Amino acid sequence: MSLLELFILAAGLSMDAFAVSICKGLSVPKAGIQESGIAGLYFGGFQALMPLLGFVLGVQFKEYITSIDHWIAFVLLGIIGINMIREAKNSGESCEVCPQGQGPFSFQAMLPLAIATSIDALAVGVTLAFLQVKILPAITFIGVTTFVISGAGIRIGNLFGSRWKSKAELAGGIILICMGIKILLEHLGVLG
Repeated sequence: MSLLELFILAAGLSMDAFAVSICKGLSVPKAGIQESGIAGLYFGGFQALMPLLGFVLGVQFKEYITSIDHWIAFVLLGIIGINMIREAKNSGESCEVCPQGQGPFSFQAMLPLAIATSIDALAVGVTLAFLQVKILPAITFIGVTTFVISGAGIRIGNLFGSRWKSKAELAGGIILICMGIKILLEHLGVLG
């Protein structure tokens, strides 16, 4: 997997975290570097951890499914992408991920959001195992990319509002579907 492909994958994975970060930015009167850093650490950390867990699982089962790994990657990325597009179409401009009654950047508020936005990265980690990607540079890149994008999402949400939330989810879904198609076409010999 090239650096450009890894960046595109990381950007696609980070779109859920970006959308939630925009919402988080909306939920506070003022969001600065500290709030951006907290969101970046939670979202970036889990976006790095989940592919690692998926990779470990994928390596365990790789020998049994090597002949169909490209189909698995295609299906997993397609399902994740379609789900993100569906959520983008259904979410409208609401910000239901912003809990009321607790600090918007507290552990209790951030942990469930970080897990929820990184579940798709677990499946991507399985895919990375099948593609024999060097996992440590990959998860570092994914984590740092998500850290930056989600930190920016906090500021954007605080400054501009929720109009980009569904567009970010839509873009992330399209990117993941395209990556799945590319992987399938490469393994079928259509793309060189």
